Amino acid sequence: MTLPGSNQLTMATAIRRAEALFGDRTAILDPEGNMTWSEYSHRITRAAGVLGDLGLEQGQRFGILAHNSFRQAELMHAGYWSGIVPVSINYRLAAPEIRYILDDADCRILAVDGHCAKLLEHPDLEPWRERAIYISPQTGGNYPRPHYEDLLAQASPASMHHSSQDDNALLVYTGGTTGRSKGVQLSHGNIISNGIQVALAYRVYEDDRFLHSLPMFHSADLIGTAFTLTGGAHAYLGEFTPRAMLEMIQEHRITMLSMGPTVIILTLQDPDFDKYDISSVRRMNYGSAPMAAEWVVRTMEKFPNVALQQTYGLTETSPILTSLTPEQHHMALETGRHELLRSVGKPLVGVELRIVDEEGADVPRGEVGEVVVCGPNVTRGYLGLDQENARAFRNGWFHTGDMGYLDDQYNLFLADRKKDMIITGGENVYCAEVEAALYKYPGVHEAAVFGVPDVKWGEAVFAVIVPAPGEKLEQDAIIEHCRQYIGGYKIPRRMDFVDALPKSAMGKILKHELRRRYSESDGD
Repeated sequence: MTLPGSNQLTMATAIRRAEALFGDRTAILDPEGNMTWSEYSHRITRAAGVLGDLGLEQGQRFGILAHNSFRQAELMHAGYWSGIVPVSINYRLAAPEIRYILDDADCRILAVDGHCAKLLEHPDLEPWRERAIYISPQTGGNYPRPHYEDLLAQASPASMHHSSQDDNALLVYTGGTTGRSKGVQLSHGNIISNGIQVALAYRVYEDDRFLHSLPMFHSADLIGTAFTLTGGAHAYLGEFTPRAMLEMIQEHRITMLSMGPTVIILTLQDPDFDKYDISSVRRMNYGSAPMAAEWVVRTMEKFPNVALQQTYGLTETSPILTSLTPEQHHMALETGRHELLRSVGKPLVGVELRIVDEEGADVPRGEVGEVVVCGPNVTRGYLGLDQENARAFRNGWFHTGDMGYLDDQYNLFLADRKKDMIITGGENVYCAEVEAALYKYPGVHEAAVFGVPDVKWGEAVFAVIVPAPGEKLEQDAIIEHCRQYIGGYKIPRRMDFVDALPKSAMGKILKHELRRRYSESDGD
């Protein structure tokens, strides 16, 4: 067999490779019908033809505002194929924020699905109605433009554009809730490199079936590249509920999952969990936050065939940087060294990672500093933000803004976001350390620690706690409990008990919302 010629592996040649090597194998698992790699590749080339028919040219950009689906993935690959850059947008943003991204990226068209079409009725997005195509399964309807499937049926296959690995493949916007979103430019080389790194770290095989359960507008979805490179199959969860997740696992015999801890916990707590056959799942990755040892144990009990893995990464790193392996999870539980479960593990192959001080000098092992990285998966920078690029990318290293330390085995422990560190009475307090102490208290289901203004100390340590169902927590008892684990100046003296914490689409606790909510409390 002769593979189609190309001197570089890009996201486009990855599709040609998958068709050549795995053409008869399943690429897409979907209620509308499964597709082989050959069938999927043919749809991608025609989708690239649709982009061309709509007037898009190489180097230009188009937006996608949609829930997870194979059509969204197909359009993204059509962009890679034709040298046109997709911009997948967080549909949970407000209309003015979405408009800002569309304008900042200079998108020429916008693909929306049925869930998001109503957003175009907002005055800020009304101009995009004339530039929208609709990618839901249904065709027809009173749309300003023909439906995507109608366009696809009329399009001719487009020839592959021979991009270089340095060319932009994807623009992903990060932020948008604490200021202007930043467009992270991810090249073909960035995404392909991390796909290979993830395939090694996750031990991905051609018979794997990966469920895209994380929102596709988030860079974490890019770990699916590993399954394209190895010829695995992809399934797409349009909107998460525990029931929908379990049904997808059972129906499609999913082997690989990637989720946030909150999603895992919600799934485990579903009252009908035991009614589903989840025996096919062999590996589960979680990220964005550690899981308490108790939940790690419960996950292993409920998913008896699963190898559990924690990873850490950022949009700017395409996205994965480190991995705490299944073997380390087992070792932590078997030896009682549960503190290792707070680590995000060691750098992936090809990633260099250092911990530095304010001057950029390496700090000793065990000492907290900023995490800086370099590697083939690291973006070259943000779109049109020269000052931000100068701050974040220095001397060949990307400054993540995350604070952490390395242990003697080179495992990375995250202390906190640099901007989230509390300085109270001149002392630095890392919120993750305080949260770890709170989680040791029986009856604490979730906790978020952050700083609030304080007349005496400058900032005070504040905790917002979600009690476990049926638990009634008392502040004095929690303060006394914390004395066993952290210094007195780190203990939250003010706290609130709530039913739920605000979270992002990825399940991350939105501390900026909590700060805003509690910022008027200035203490005694």
